[in-house]
Amino acid sequence: MENKNERKYLRERLSIFVDGNNMFYAQQKNGWFFDPRRVLDYFTKDPNVQLINAFWYTGLKDSQDQRGFRDALISLGYTVRTKILKEYYDDSSGRYSQKANLDIEIVVDMFNTVEQYDRVILFSGDGDFERAIELLRSKNTHITVVSTEGMIARELRNATDRYIDLNDIRSSIEKNDY
Repeated sequence: MENKNERKYLRERLSIFVDGNNMFYAQQKNGWFFDPRRVLDYFTKDPNVQLINAFWYTGLKDSQDQRGFRDALISLGYTVRTKILKEYYDDSSGRYSQKANLDIEIVVDMFNTVEQYDRVILFSGDGDFERAIELLRSKNTHITVVSTEGMIARELRNATDRYIDLNDIRSSIEKNDY
C-alpha cells in the first residue's frame, strides 16, 4: 500500500468538511453568505487538486427542515449529515436554546476516510476539533481551517497548518443572488 509521501507526483487529494451550523453563525456575523458550489470551485481550481469528498453537517428542526437546501447540496456532490436539534435550558440566561452537535460525526468521517485524502479543508471555528487536527497532521495530512475572526478558537487556529478567514476569500465564494 502506498503512503502519502510516495504520492507527491500525483494529484493532491482533497476532502472538505463543513460544520454547517458553525458556519451559519460565522456568515451571519459577517453579514454575507457563501455559495456551496463556489466553495467547491474555489478549492479545486488548481488542476493538480482532486476533490475526493465534500461533507456538510447540519442540525434540523424536523426531518423536512432545509429539504431543498439539502437536496441542492447533494446535487453538488456533498455528502450531507444531519441531526435533529435538541432543546437545552441555559441556567445562566434562563433561556432555552437549540443545538445539534455534529462534532463526533465530523471527526468520525475525517478518520474513516483518512487514507483517501492528503489535504483537508475544515469549515469551523470550534476548538473541540483541536485534538483531531493534531492527530490528522501526524498522519502527514495538511489541514486548512476556514472560519472568521472572533469565531475561531485559539486552540484550533494553533493546531492547523493554515488558517483562512472567510472575509479574505469572500469575492471568490460569496453567494450571488441573480
